[in-house]
Amino acid sequence: MEVILLEGVRKLGQLGDVIKVKPGYARNYLIPQGKAIYATTANMAVFDAKREDLNAQAKARLSTAQAKACKLDGVAVEIQVRASEEGNLYGSVGPGEICSAIVEKLGIELEKKDVHLPHGPIRALGEVQVMVHLHNDVVQPIHVTITSV
Repeated sequence: MEVILLEGVRKLGQLGDVIKVKPGYARNYLIPQGKAIYATTANMAVFDAKREDLNAQAKARLSTAQAKACKLDGVAVEIQVRASEEGNLYGSVGPGEICSAIVEKLGIELEKKDVHLPHGPIRALGEVQVMVHLHNDVVQPIHVTITSV
């Protein structure tokens, strides 16, 4: 199934690209989320009419993501949790706790889906580098230190 992307989608393409995807992915994710429309001749004409507005919106999203990345540059967050004497956590630290710590420290609003933990939830004390995906083209690393209470 061919669709026209209305915004950049990681690992698929950029705004305006006509791509071929599986029908279920298009019907269940891309189209309901407003990220794509079916690639018909009528939709191509509608897209060409809206192209400038969509480009302006994309540039605005990119500039806000870059502004957030500048604020997050060099940020180190410390999260205190209960842990055993061996350094294992009672539970784990996930994206939600990291987002809460960033909001508490800097006041920058992030969503849980923006925080990417490369090896899953953090389950031990120590320092971890976490990637924050603010936009398809903007990824900012931050350092998270897990300490015992």
